[in-house]
Amino acid sequence: MNFSTGDLFYQFASATGAHENLTNGAQILRGFALSIDDQLLAAIHAISVEAPFRHLITPGGHIMSVAMTNCGPLGWISDSAGYRYANCDPQTSKGWPTLPETFLHLAQNAARTAGYSDFAPDACLINRYKPGSRLTLHQDKDELNMDAPIVSVSLGLPARFLFGGATRKQSPQRYPLYHGDVVVWGGASRLAYHGIAPLANGIHEKTGALRFNLTFRQVHSVNEC
Repeated sequence: MNFSTGDLFYQFASATGAHENLTNGAQILRGFALSIDDQLLAAIHAISVEAPFRHLITPGGHIMSVAMTNCGPLGWISDSAGYRYANCDPQTSKGWPTLPETFLHLAQNAARTAGYSDFAPDACLINRYKPGSRLTLHQDKDELNMDAPIVSVSLGLPARFLFGGATRKQSPQRYPLYHGDVVVWGGASRLAYHGIAPLANGIHEKTGALRFNLTFRQVHSVNEC
């Protein structure tokens, strides 16, 4: 599929607010965040001033190709001690930036639209991709609350979203994600393996050669700094 921002499929899907079912419990809400994209990007910039993007290290010692930061009561971090959530930024020993109301309303509206009511995210991981960056297949399983869905917002350059099953043996399907698309998965698909294929070269009119992703989670678990 052509991944240009002028793709006819994208124009139609986003204009009609199409909902694309991936599997039981998982949907792509096409263009769901388009009406507030400028607000979201401005908030990302403000958050990154307070809590700069950084490349985390996996417990195995590998440097992640995707740069990350967080906002909200909890932030997801990784280092030699493992994957976990913390209530403060280890680089500054200060609390993470406040979760913007715009973020919260978007996440809750998307979850409700996909059939998940009462979503109360307490963590928002912000990923920044450059061409060549990727996110290997993984499960989101560091949260205590597995009844709540995951809400993932795409901004900037298009990407290929990999969405598989409950085990690595199940080959993932590939779905194009465009600026403003929101993916929601939970229930039977809550622990599905997922990732992002290496980002292709390109320029987006609002983010340049970058893609941003907001991942909202309901954790309800705190590791004190």
